[in-house]
Amino acid sequence: MSLRSLRGQVVLVDFWDYTCVNCIRTLPYLREWHRRYSRLGLTIVGVHSPEFYFGSVSELVQVAMRDFGIEYPVLLDNDYQVWQAFANRYWPSKYLIDTEGYMRYFQPGEGGYGETEAAIQTLLRERDAAVSLPQPMPLLRAMDAPGAMMACQRPTPELYLGSKRGKIANDGGMVEDESHDYSYGDQHPENALVELQGDWLIRPESAQARPGRRVSQMRFGYEAAEINLVLASGSESPVARIFVHEDGLPLVPEARGEDVQIDALGRTFVEVTRPRMYSLLRRQRFHTGLIELSTESVGVELFALTFLSCL
Repeated sequence: MSLRSLRGQVVLVDFWDYTCVNCIRTLPYLREWHRRYSRLGLTIVGVHSPEFYFGSVSELVQVAMRDFGIEYPVLLDNDYQVWQAFANRYWPSKYLIDTEGYMRYFQPGEGGYGETEAAIQTLLRERDAAVSLPQPMPLLRAMDAPGAMMACQRPTPELYLGSKRGKIANDGGMVEDESHDYSYGDQHPENALVELQGDWLIRPESAQARPGRRVSQMRFGYEAAEINLVLASGSESPVARIFVHEDGLPLVPEARGEDVQIDALGRTFVEVTRPRMYSLLRRQRFHTGLIELSTESVGVELFALTFLSCL
């Protein structure tokens, strides 16, 4: 794809990251808009601006595109040049550009699906007054309706587990790598909700387990219906295993996320095979509890926890 090929097209630019839960939730709409309108003058261009270091690896982005069924082109924005050119601030963000190259619509974050599709149709009609357009697609989730999120209970805020967005400091500067031997009662520097035990390396973007004589453990309280965790295995343990318990017990079937398995001993766990977002917990209702994670896998990295209240 070249800039010349976009001349005369209506262009929707979507900034995203393949580990971003909010981005992932918008993808069914983008896939359908591509199916509906790509032959009628719309070109969707995904701009993958990585939130974590592994997101700059093209092979991982390509695997994610296959997993999510993305057929429109995606630009790797590893140096954030496109992000900065748009003065963008959010994952996801959608910019709609008309055939003359003017930006006509902006949608930050999730939501606004009906408004976005209406804007697409308006620009396609400007491009070709005789174009035959379908009825706007129905909303895929009840929570996608305008104002629906206002009725949702407020979940635990997103938790980043590295020093880059945390509070570890050394003479006013951020520490690149700092090893800590945590015990329960000691708090992760970035957020008091997270407690660590064992041998951990707090890296700029992650907390990395370094098991020695003890198992590396993490626990945190939450209020949510869904919990996701961005994980990556280390070179020492290409396939890592993290056990997931709630209030001291294995996850009950109705609370297990899509990536949770159970072993012969009845323990619930997530197997980490490549860097991505993993689904830990998913309930049909809002819940309050205490999650405990433990691992003996050397080098596994924990990047960010996200919590949702409305599914």
